[in-house]
Amino acid sequence: MTRKTVRIAMNGVTGRMGYRQHLVRSILALREQGGLDLGDGTVLWPEPVLVGRREHALREIAERHGLDHVCTDLDAVLADPAVDVYFDSQVTSAREEALTKAIAAGKHIYTEKPTAAGLDGALALARLARDRGVRHGVVQDKIFLPGLRKLKRLIDGGFFGRVLSVRGEFGYWVFEGDWQPAQRPSWNYRAEDGGGIVVDMFPHWEYVLHELFGRVRSVQALAATHIPQRWDEQGKPYDATADDAAYGIFELEGGTIAQINSSWAVRVHRDELVEFQVDGTEGSAVAGLRRCRAQHRGATPKPVWNPDLPVTEVFRDQWQEVPDNAEFDNGFKAQWELFLKHVYADAPYHGDLLAGARGVQLAELGLKSSVEGRRIVVPEIAL
Repeated sequence: MTRKTVRIAMNGVTGRMGYRQHLVRSILALREQGGLDLGDGTVLWPEPVLVGRREHALREIAERHGLDHVCTDLDAVLADPAVDVYFDSQVTSAREEALTKAIAAGKHIYTEKPTAAGLDGALALARLARDRGVRHGVVQDKIFLPGLRKLKRLIDGGFFGRVLSVRGEFGYWVFEGDWQPAQRPSWNYRAEDGGGIVVDMFPHWEYVLHELFGRVRSVQALAATHIPQRWDEQGKPYDATADDAAYGIFELEGGTIAQINSSWAVRVHRDELVEFQVDGTEGSAVAGLRRCRAQHRGATPKPVWNPDLPVTEVFRDQWQEVPDNAEFDNGFKAQWELFLKHVYADAPYHGDLLAGARGVQLAELGLKSSVEGRRIVVPEIAL
């Protein structure tokens, strides 16, 4: 085996997602397993270069995990010819400029979403990457969840027949920050800093719907700020200027209707923090982060509406568990592996910056729909 060291500039690892999912559970996990086998006698050895503004926080992380490379000068990192890949999990408002610099420097790009503040910027990034000839990918972690992978297995096997509808519920109560610390950073609730649940979650729903059921053809959404005041990391009150809940209806190619509620102001009364129910002519399924349960047409009970009598059926017991039939690795790590194989082994990869631009477009049109109170057609985009 030949070991090839790959230096990856990782910008934003002091944040929750950048640290836990991308650094620890993806890149460091690849190192713990001995690197990434490309299948041709080559093993990639990822060498992270931690990038950010707070040097003391970067050094603390580096020392904790035995890493050598830390830098607060992004331009210097991008000028280093030993750095092949640039990864971005910064706050949304800082991402577009950093990605533009990295692409111009000839680095391959892997980034969190949304890729830009608006569709024009997202498309500009995709075109710049195409013209510069670099490989590029956008995080699409939800479709790598075990529950959705089992759901995809049902779809590919024709289990549903014609898919009629998709209903999604996502969210949980994010503490306001006054008497308990919030689980999410305060910038998430300031529109001026790129916050808002539409900007955060509609890009996810775009690729989930697109990859599993078909392209989104129209959107009708209502965004709301249910909690108007929150408290930041220093315990100071601030006005929440971004939406913390969104209620969307999406018409898909082929006529499927999707309804997805997203909220940081909802208390959980479901099995998992996100669940999708898919109903088709031949069967239905409910998929979450890890579980997926199904009910075929031939095994569907016959409920009868009678409000005068107590319900004796336990409806959840009437569904069949979809087995794992495989070991599911961390979804972020699985996508990192696909992207690195795309860069270094020319493996196919389609979750690129154009796909990221579709997510930005859906968020932009969702907000426009909410403001104007109408259904909006989602045009196809291309480079």
